[in-house]
Amino acid sequence: MIQTSDLYDQLCTYKNLELAWQKARKHKTLKPYVIEFEKNLKSNLATLQTELLLFSCRPKPLKTFILRDPKTRVISKSDFRDRVVHHAICNIIDPLFEKTFIHDSYANRKRKGVLKAIARFDKFKRKASKNSTRAYFILKADIKHYFDNVDHQTLITILRKKIPDARLIRLIEIILSNHKTARPGRGMPLGNLTSQFFANVYLNELDRYVKHTLKAKYYIRYVDDFVILDPSKCHLEELRTKINFFLKNNLILELHPDKSKILTIERGVTFLGFRNYYYHRLLKKSNIRKIRKKLMKAKLEYELKQANYDDAYNIFEGWSAHSKAANTYKLRKQTTKLFEWLFPGKIADKEISKWLKIKPNNQATFLNHCRGSVRPEFRRILRFPGA
Repeated sequence: MIQTSDLYDQLCTYKNLELAWQKARKHKTLKPYVIEFEKNLKSNLATLQTELLLFSCRPKPLKTFILRDPKTRVISKSDFRDRVVHHAICNIIDPLFEKTFIHDSYANRKRKGVLKAIARFDKFKRKASKNSTRAYFILKADIKHYFDNVDHQTLITILRKKIPDARLIRLIEIILSNHKTARPGRGMPLGNLTSQFFANVYLNELDRYVKHTLKAKYYIRYVDDFVILDPSKCHLEELRTKINFFLKNNLILELHPDKSKILTIERGVTFLGFRNYYYHRLLKKSNIRKIRKKLMKAKLEYELKQANYDDAYNIFEGWSAHSKAANTYKLRKQTTKLFEWLFPGKIADKEISKWLKIKPNNQATFLNHCRGSVRPEFRRILRFPGA
């Protein structure tokens, strides 16, 4: 049970900092900055603990870079040491806020995510249409330049409702102010763990307003994108007006005028990277173009020895897992052929690891189960029966 009166002391415990380090290094164990930090791990964590206790810990300037994927975004990267602090903060305050979040907020939360949100959307469209027996409409909305417009003072006011420890609030203010913008006191950097967490806390005010005050039954939010399903178009028009008024007056935000529309499922509704229809779902065309560009780029980097085959395989595997949520059998088959043409005769460490984990007496069964997906050279090198 977390005692809210001494949250900062709990933040500064060595046990919490060690857990934060473990989370910060996840999937980054081979990065040079992680290896450097871990050369003197105990000393670095102890020094960080001392600085936090003395309140002398200050974040380093953010490193920014442009990402075009496909929209142009400015990503800000914190120093690894600062990322440990971010995880340490979230370890302590996440349990306080998690229980206040509504069920249908799906971003940056355990056991949530894009695919869970899409599954929920499917359930809502069946309910709203009474299993396709009545017409219904969808308000698809987007908040204009959300991360650039988050007001720090408003966020701190919201955080104080659950965080009575002034020292922890002050540390959060220091982290927020480390992001330099043209408008002081506004905006959060894309790429920080704290930004992702605070984005949920900030818009939880909207979630509760929509669910508890406006009584919207079929509402789903993922970061700054949200949908509301309803049989009445007029009611959705009314909800859109009230939501925009609430955002402007309470959170100093507004709906994007071009991206907030009332649509019907027959023409397809784009939500979280998928083009959703009543009986099927497709990937956005931009997603298809993007994976092909990524694979071609991975091939070039592989030829120039700037990346290895495992890096390319991770890109392909991640896309494949994501695309299975849509009706993409032929597309996945085409993309697999492209990948194998780009990287003939290659095997990823992941593929070998999966094979080695299988008991010898189950290997033949495994081959028969996935013969169509395991590449011929994989069967040959690992001596599959019939190779």
